[in-house]
Amino acid sequence: MKLSPLNQRRWRNFRRNGRAFWSLVIFTLLFGLSLFAEFIANDKPILVQYRGDFYAPIFKFYPETAFGGDFQTEAIYRDPEVQCLIATGGLDACFDRPEDLIAQSETGMVDGKQIEAGWTIWPPIPYSYQTTVDRPGAAPLPPNAQNLLGTDDTKRDVLARVIYGFRLSIVFTLLVTSLASFIGITAGAVQGFFGGWLDLIFQRIIEIWGATPALYVIIILFAILGRGFWLLVFITVLFGWTALVGVVRAEFLRARNLEYVRAAKALGVSNTVIMFRHMLPNAMVATLTMLPFLVTGTIATLASLDFLGFGLPSSAPSLGELTLQAKQNLQAPWLGFTAFFTFAIMLSLLVFIFEGVRDAFDPRKTFQ
Repeated sequence: MKLSPLNQRRWRNFRRNGRAFWSLVIFTLLFGLSLFAEFIANDKPILVQYRGDFYAPIFKFYPETAFGGDFQTEAIYRDPEVQCLIATGGLDACFDRPEDLIAQSETGMVDGKQIEAGWTIWPPIPYSYQTTVDRPGAAPLPPNAQNLLGTDDTKRDVLARVIYGFRLSIVFTLLVTSLASFIGITAGAVQGFFGGWLDLIFQRIIEIWGATPALYVIIILFAILGRGFWLLVFITVLFGWTALVGVVRAEFLRARNLEYVRAAKALGVSNTVIMFRHMLPNAMVATLTMLPFLVTGTIATLASLDFLGFGLPSSAPSLGELTLQAKQNLQAPWLGFTAFFTFAIMLSLLVFIFEGVRDAFDPRKTFQ
């Protein structure tokens, strides 16, 4: 798809802003990798070959009986007995001496007999965000070769939780920012374009809505309905859409009496086309100026609610919950450093990107 000359100029301006461009590259790489978190950090193999058949445990439930075991529950692939059953093709002796048979299966022979050896392909980090690490010692455990960022106070791998938590935070932020921006920009455009009693009534509603204690509403709703991701998205949008209304409203109030708007009305152009095709692009610079604050504020809201215990369920891979663990375990500084650098890198990259987008849309700014 070919860009218009105006958008080509905006893209050139963005490219020339080195800090914004490289922040976009790094952020895209990190977020892209986090989208495949199940292939990077998981306690299930990516692929299993057993008796000539292939299995993908990441995508599908397989009972232990599928690999020659005794139980109909899902196979615990990190269990030595299950690993032995896969490696040896389902020998019954795996229940007595699994480690010995696994070592023999690498040669294709077990106890002097030819076997149909199987194999597994594991993710680089063999732990999911809620997997308990089998390491001696009292949790939280310090970083080592097995857990590069250590474990938390329930012996879960911190690096795995950071990968999943980063994805969760960004997806939550993109959903809330998109929905809140759409509602806020539409409401501000309608207020500013029509003005009069409509604007007056809307402003009073926003003043009352803005004075509502959002935290108390969240606590009450979570107590009634239970904590959940989509409920938290809904509530955050419900109280966050007003952030852009004032800026968009002011831009539309300023532009509604300009000559090009009067000319469009005289030609019979519909109000919707005038508002969103002609006036909104001129209001985008001021709108984009507010987006970094909306994005960072959404991430901070999620982290704060999780830190206070009113956000996502405790089993979710939350960065706010990691921050709470750092506070409660001062003897484990790796938790605090991990939470700090994760938030610092994530927020810095997003702020630099949106600063570049804002400057690219500003016709007064050019980069050499």
